[in-house]
Amino acid sequence: MTTMTGTRTSPAATGRGPRLTGLNWLVWRQHRATYWTLIGGTVLAAGWMVYQHMGMMDTLHALGWPHPKSADWERNVGSGALTWTGYGLGFLPILIGVFVGAPLIAGDLENGTAKLVTSQSVSRIRWVAAKVGVTVLVVLAGTVVLSQAFGWWWSPVKDRTSVIPWTEGAVFDNTGPVLTALTLFTLVGGVAIGMVLRRTLLSMVVTFGFAVAVQIVWSHFRLQLGSPVSLVTHTGVMTSPPNVPNSAFQVDSWFTTASGKLYGWGTCVESTEKAQQACLGQKGIVGWRVDYLPISQMSSMQWFGASVLLAVTVAVVAFIFVWGRKRVV
Repeated sequence: MTTMTGTRTSPAATGRGPRLTGLNWLVWRQHRATYWTLIGGTVLAAGWMVYQHMGMMDTLHALGWPHPKSADWERNVGSGALTWTGYGLGFLPILIGVFVGAPLIAGDLENGTAKLVTSQSVSRIRWVAAKVGVTVLVVLAGTVVLSQAFGWWWSPVKDRTSVIPWTEGAVFDNTGPVLTALTLFTLVGGVAIGMVLRRTLLSMVVTFGFAVAVQIVWSHFRLQLGSPVSLVTHTGVMTSPPNVPNSAFQVDSWFTTASGKLYGWGTCVESTEKAQQACLGQKGIVGWRVDYLPISQMSSMQWFGASVLLAVTVAVVAFIFVWGRKRVV
């Protein structure tokens, strides 16, 4: 029997050009169906998004973009496909964690492949590193392509919140580095869960709960990654709050006094205008304060959030190697 380390190359490794050899080839061979599914799905999805982008640009140019003649041109663009694609991509971290991460090592531990491999001249750490490393590279490449394609599709209407707001997960989580960071985190989280539980089906169920929890927590803290900008007026409050820029996301609004004290916008809701004016004067309210997040902060918010996710991902990877060295078989 040829050892798994293999200085000898496989038949697939012959010929010109770079080829996988040794343990990396073995990992690719073992999981080739999964890897080719990820690659094929990425190519098809990216191609479809490119096609949709071209269709959007045709519609925009017909409307006179970038200076449309109609004031309600956004309604003619149609955001259904864009929105649903964004929601679909939002499930990608969950799917990758459950169907790729959880069974990656749990399957080998359950069926005994891990003992077979590590009984050869392959160390446990090399085996874990190859399994995780090759999978991470495939997922990394795929999510980068998808996030770039989706961001390119959305970019012509990014400053129009009426089409699809940039603060929604359908956009924020699927452009820039966030999709990659979220997916890698759930991937290695699934690997770690599988290593600990050592049962494929149980690991997939637990990983599903873990991935859903990650999405819920992330959606709760997403907008807290930015620093709201305040818009303050001192011209009274009998009119509506001041308008924020078209592409901005309004966080909240208050009544404000000359000293800067804030009251909720429902303060002084009286039955008559005279009573309301008396209430406002008694409290010293002189204007509005509106807090909003400008779209210019989107990139910095994404990179900040992604850096946190990647840092936690590195910590999970470190746990995988520590656990793999001592207790993987």
